[in-house]
Amino acid sequence: MSIDIINGENNDKLDNIDNNASSDFQLDNNNESILIAEALFQEKELKILVEETKFKDQLRNKGFGEVFNNEYLLSGLEALYLLNTNKLKLGGKKDYNFSSLLKTLILKDKKILTKYLIYRDLRSKGYIVKEGFGFGTDFRIYDRGEYGKKPSKYISIGINEGLNIKSKDFVDTIEQIENMGKDTVIAVIERRGEVIYYKTIKMSFFENIKKN
Repeated sequence: MSIDIINGENNDKLDNIDNNASSDFQLDNNNESILIAEALFQEKELKILVEETKFKDQLRNKGFGEVFNNEYLLSGLEALYLLNTNKLKLGGKKDYNFSSLLKTLILKDKKILTKYLIYRDLRSKGYIVKEGFGFGTDFRIYDRGEYGKKPSKYISIGINEGLNIKSKDFVDTIEQIENMGKDTVIAVIERRGEVIYYKTIKMSFFENIKKN
């Protein structure tokens, strides 16, 4: 029979990341020392709307936001990241900062902080990150320059260290991702908040039949 197991190598980079991606992204961040967007938070709908074309263009160039029903929207994770890096001014019923937005989002999604820690870590390594396909805490991950041009190669599943997971459910999720033609990366958040990544590999075990 075939099963999926976690590779014991815990790299802080995914396999084919450009060695210079992390440093390049840091340089980009230094150049982004000014505000790049303003948005409106519609708290009842949990919708973060960008209205001005110049802000849409700046966000699109950096891999933030998507068009949905003819509106340009930021995800909650994207808004948190931009607020934390002082790149976003978020208004609505009041002016929101990272803390006040997080408090609002966590009422709807108890896993938002876990997701954010992984999202922030991946973005800091130079990846474009979009929310995944509903496998729990998962993300589509794009290499630099590939978002909008190629499908995502990786799907990352996030878990907290020490969390108990049913092995069958875990394996079923990995198999679903592999059936989509994508590689699975497990993102484990340690108790100190550090994110460690594990690749999955497939191994086959055969029944040992005793010969007469």
